[in-house]
Amino acid sequence: MQRVAQDWLVLSIPGNGGAQLGITTGLQFLPILLLSPYAGVVADRFPKRRLLQITQAMMAVAALALGVVAALGAVHTWHVYAIAFAFGIGAAFDAPARQSFVSEMVGTDDVTNAVGLNSAAFNTARLIGPALAGVLIGLLGGGMRATGWVILLNAVSYLAVIAQLERMDARALHSPKPVGRRPGLLLEGMRYVAGQPKMLMILVLVFFAGAFGMNFQMTSALMATEVFDKGAGEYGVLGSALAIGSLSGALLAARRPRIRVRLLIAAAVAFGVAEIVAGLLPSYVSFMVFSPLIGFSTITLLNSANATMQVESDPAFRGRVMALYMTIVMGGTPLGAPVIGWIGQQFGARWTLEVGGILVLVGVALALLVRAWVSRRIERPEVALETADLRFGT
Repeated sequence: MQRVAQDWLVLSIPGNGGAQLGITTGLQFLPILLLSPYAGVVADRFPKRRLLQITQAMMAVAALALGVVAALGAVHTWHVYAIAFAFGIGAAFDAPARQSFVSEMVGTDDVTNAVGLNSAAFNTARLIGPALAGVLIGLLGGGMRATGWVILLNAVSYLAVIAQLERMDARALHSPKPVGRRPGLLLEGMRYVAGQPKMLMILVLVFFAGAFGMNFQMTSALMATEVFDKGAGEYGVLGSALAIGSLSGALLAARRPRIRVRLLIAAAVAFGVAEIVAGLLPSYVSFMVFSPLIGFSTITLLNSANATMQVESDPAFRGRVMALYMTIVMGGTPLGAPVIGWIGQQFGARWTLEVGGILVLVGVALALLVRAWVSRRIERPEVALETADLRFGT
């Protein structure tokens, strides 16, 4: 709900358009790019349950601040920029702890299923949230004050998350022993990932998908307002349509006992092609009906990538591995979102999808080349010995 309300708030401020929307999105994800690697070290060093309570409280305060200034009608674009950046700091430390915490709750054998079910729960909320946000904004008048009340609802919701984390039985968790403090923990994690061809392939795939393809709030907002001349309610429906496909993909992912490389590649190709097709659709109805296919291919790629990274990683490195993964998949947005936003402002909303889809396909080709190159290096005797040492952090 907040993402829809925040984007609508930016567009409600006179003089704003795609560029300001892209900057807001970029600023919200910039801390993930800058801080997530260090957040992974923190996730491996401290109990993740307590860390998550702190990060959830940080994001609640940011949502509260934005909701208050918007509800009072006193918001300016720089307010949104600053608070989005502050929100992103909390998210940067939340993401690796939350992602790696999944395997601590269920154990290694059930990680693939747990990631799928976790994603299904998330996308159920995404299915309800955007449409509900659009309806509430419309009922409350459609202006910036209306978006403020929706954002305040999100601020209150964090209390439920913090309370549920407190109620957990820590003795039932599969928590590895926290890593002791020592120099070079971040570099140690990066060296570990550098010796894993499949992980490196996944990181290239999700970088291109996250930076240039998964700017849905921005691209949907621009398509709804500039191409189809629709309002907040119709924009919210597009988010729900995406979530229908995402939910379907998440439920299907929960049934898979293992992830194959060809599934990752097929999902990435399908995502790129779906974005290109979506940019050519002639009407709001056809765009809305097609949106679930984009959501399905996106969540199939992300769930498969997430589960593979967790299953393939050593538990002692999992926080740092997932931090690097989240840095790439979400931190690429500050690099791509302003570019895609500028393309939409200069050439039209449809080009945000066309260019994004083409660049996702470029990323698939590059990912396969990286995997083949790293695999050949590891097969060489002198490199294989070096890689074996890196896997044990030496």
